[in-house]
Amino acid sequence: MCQNPNPSFGPNPNEAPSPSNPKEDRELKRQVQVKEFALVLANGDVAVRVQAARDIRKIVRGSPRGRSAFAVPAIIQPLVAMLQSADHVSRESALLALLNMAVRNERNKEKLVSSGTVPLLVEMLGSDNTLKEMATAAILTLSASKSNKSTIAASGAMPLLVNILISGSIQGRVDAVTALYNLSDCHENGVDDLFLSAEAVIPLLTLLKDSKKYSKFAAKTTALLSILSESEEGRCAISEVQGGILTIVETVEEGSLLSTEHAVRILLSLCRSNREKYRELILNEGPIPGLLLLTVEGTKKACNYSHDLLKLLRYDAQSKKAESKEIEAIDYSNKAEETAKMLLQDMVRINMEENIKKLQLSSAATSSQAPS
Repeated sequence: MCQNPNPSFGPNPNEAPSPSNPKEDRELKRQVQVKEFALVLANGDVAVRVQAARDIRKIVRGSPRGRSAFAVPAIIQPLVAMLQSADHVSRESALLALLNMAVRNERNKEKLVSSGTVPLLVEMLGSDNTLKEMATAAILTLSASKSNKSTIAASGAMPLLVNILISGSIQGRVDAVTALYNLSDCHENGVDDLFLSAEAVIPLLTLLKDSKKYSKFAAKTTALLSILSESEEGRCAISEVQGGILTIVETVEEGSLLSTEHAVRILLSLCRSNREKYRELILNEGPIPGLLLLTVEGTKKACNYSHDLLKLLRYDAQSKKAESKEIEAIDYSNKAEETAKMLLQDMVRINMEENIKKLQLSSAATSSQAPS
């Protein structure tokens, strides 16, 4: 009599083995890998820990899952401890591993800050070696997380970032601008620990002058300059930089919607604070066409700022006469938009007529010089 095999005693030999799950296999291998690295970081000598940090950096740099898997205390804490090492190579390798772990991962950014990285990064910002610019990049990355901003703003990083802005490399200055911009939310929320000194004006204007006015970087730069224009020291610094007001006016004319909004706010802040001092300085740079354009095509804030600034620029403080036909013709009633459009059309027409005259003169000069 043939008995049926009991299925509870192992697999049926007549059935094919079930295929392994590749996703589960990769996850298992990654967990084993994390444990191995944790042991190395905990027990290895300096050279071994440095190599482990470098390997971790490579793994997490190109792997979102790897960034999540390695962001555990057994990995983060030894790397943070390496930031305090007297050995420069150890600090650098640990910093790069942590930085790559935080990129494009909000939870990891929060974990790194809660693990005590910020004071160590601030210490590096004040150093005289290459680590300060790596620390700038790390502060930039961590400050992109909303929950980290107040902690970083209260850490004393601000004046050190300004120092990077003044004397750092091009990349260091660019990173400092972005980090300062990330922290500007704290300024808007009234956090007193966020302090941007007037010393930042010159490097910011230099970077803005050399950048494309419609770029995101220009928007961040003008946002910081707008904050600086709220203080008398900042306003004086902006007006005293050679070509500073011109750079702001060029941003009004050529910038993105956000850049132009910040730029016209800067000019308005100057003129509101001391109309007699700043009005002529602004008018000398020819801002009227750009301001008129913003009344039609700018953001709501830019439109309002432009209207307010045009009113301040309109009349001479002594004679009460209009400075120019363009300003005099502006109607500040409900028909302001139509008036601005009309003025813009006139300006375009005049510009085209002048270009045609130049072409005709150039053509005539070329004909007279041609051999007979």
